[in-house]
Amino acid sequence: MIVTGFSASRTHKLTPDQKEANRVLAVGRAPVEHGFAHLKNWRILTKPRTAAADATQLLRALLVLTNLEVSR
Repeated sequence: MIVTGFSASRTHKLTPDQKEANRVLAVGRAPVEHGFAHLKNWRILTKPRTAAADATQLLRALLVLTNLEVSR
């Protein structure tokens, strides 16, 4: 399921509840986007030349290393 925020237009302004829903969505989305941004720094992910299962293990290992680096 894809969850998207509410959008306003010139004629339709967002209600306070819709604005709050967008804020809650943004709070949950930001860490995920930051995580993907950190993973893009690992050049090894640009062209994985392994099987999907091996690439998954590699990605999990990089996530652990990234979390250790970010938590410093």
